[in-house]
Amino acid sequence: MSSKKWHEFGPFTVFDVETTGMSPARDRIVEVAAVRIDLNGEITRFQSLVNPGCPIPPQVSCVHLITDEMVADAPKFHEVGYKFLDMARDSILVAHNARFDLGFLQESLARSGLELWKGKTLDSIRLMKEAYRGLPSYSLQNLRRTFQLDESFEAMQAHRAAADAEWTLQILQIAFTALLKHAE
Repeated sequence: MSSKKWHEFGPFTVFDVETTGMSPARDRIVEVAAVRIDLNGEITRFQSLVNPGCPIPPQVSCVHLITDEMVADAPKFHEVGYKFLDMARDSILVAHNARFDLGFLQESLARSGLELWKGKTLDSIRLMKEAYRGLPSYSLQNLRRTFQLDESFEAMQAHRAAADAEWTLQILQIAFTALLKHAE
C-alpha cells in the first residue's frame, strides 16, 4: 500500500498546443501552455501565443478563437520552445491525446533547431481509460463535464491551451488517484 501522493510520481509538465491545422508537418503551433507540478506539489504555469509565420485558416480560428491579429506580434516558436523546454526539464510530459500535441512539439522543435524532447510522455486519455473503463467518451470536454472539473477555467475558454492544460492536470490527478486507490 502506497501513501504517496499522486504528484510524487512526477514531476509532471502538463501541456497543450493550439495549431493552424491537424498536420504537424504542414501546420504550425499558435499557442502553447503548460502547468508543471513538482514532487512537493508546487505548481508553475507557462502560456504564450506563437507567431506561426503563416495565416491561421478561418475555420481553425473558429475553434480556438486565435486570430492572425492576435499572433502578429507574438514570439516565434524558437523563443517559446526554448522557454517550454526549460520549464519541462527533468519532468514527465503529459497531454490529453499526447500523440497530437507531442507530434506538433517535436516537429516544431526540429524545425527551430532545438533539441527534441527525449523524456517520458504520458497520455491522460490512456490513464483515464485504465482508471475509468467504459466511459462513453474520453474527450477532454466530456471528461470535464463527467467529473465536474473546475469551472473557473471556463473564462479561459475551452480549446485554448491554458484552459485545456489546467483541465488535463485535473484529469491527471483524478486518474492517478483512482489508480492508486485500485492498487491498495
